Amino acid sequence: MRKTEILPWTEKWEKMYLEEENKLKAVFKDELIEIYHIGSTSIPSVGYAKPIIDILIVVKDIEKVNLFNDEMLCLGYEPRNEHGITGRRYFTKGKLKRSHHIHIFQLGNKNIDAHLSFKDYLNNNPEDAKKYGDLKKVLAKQFPDDTHKYQEIKEKFVDELIKNAVDWNAN
Repeated sequence: MRKTEILPWTEKWEKMYLEEENKLKAVFKDELIEIYHIGSTSIPSVGYAKPIIDILIVVKDIEKVNLFNDEMLCLGYEPRNEHGITGRRYFTKGKLKRSHHIHIFQLGNKNIDAHLSFKDYLNNNPEDAKKYGDLKKVLAKQFPDDTHKYQEIKEKFVDELIKNAVDWNAN
């Protein structure tokens, strides 16, 4: 079972993202519209994060993403299909020691705006970013061997932050 590990924010995560970005651009080529580093590893003011790089990829046609599964497997990514979110293609890298999560959506999907608004909101609201980082530390100590429980409780806080972020971004 995977452990819940939370580490202090580091510039190393941006470098890991950039290395992966180049590889992913080479895979998705003409299907790719945009690629972003998202999640806590992309937000220094959060202060703490699981050392997993979240990457958001925007594509022209979500139905074509499965055509790239073999190339993604060669890069070490496991295709997970929608994995609970309609209209998404999800890939993970690393079995017990995850290093990357790829979230792919077709241009126009509402989840793109939610992810980008969340990042923008936390970058512009350091108090909320710090609260989020502090919550991660507390939950990791409370549930070191239960990533699902950690995720479940954190998700309630994140849902509220996303709501605030989308409202904030609309103004």
